[in-house]
Amino acid sequence: MSKAPKRPAIAIAMPTAAEDREITSAAKADPDAPPLTPKQLKAMVPLRTLRGRPKSESPKLLVSVRYSQDVLTFFKSTGDGWQSRMDGVLREYVMRQSRRAQK
Repeated sequence: MSKAPKRPAIAIAMPTAAEDREITSAAKADPDAPPLTPKQLKAMVPLRTLRGRPKSESPKLLVSVRYSQDVLTFFKSTGDGWQSRMDGVLREYVMRQSRRAQK
């Protein structure tokens, strides 16, 4: 396997103190882009924490289960979301059985 050639390092030229003051004053004078307040800066969070689906309080588990063909055919025939409907039916059964066991 061949290795890709290394890219040359990019030289970053930092502004001088005078240039930095000039940039800062120009930014503060821009009415379309007011500087962020300390409160706004504190409220910021890294983008990677906002990515993806929110974490569930009760995550579902991936399992391998065998069902009768007629049961699967029925639920699949109900369209998209059939797995969630199947989960709902099983959840309802569990609740009924739990109530029955408490009596």
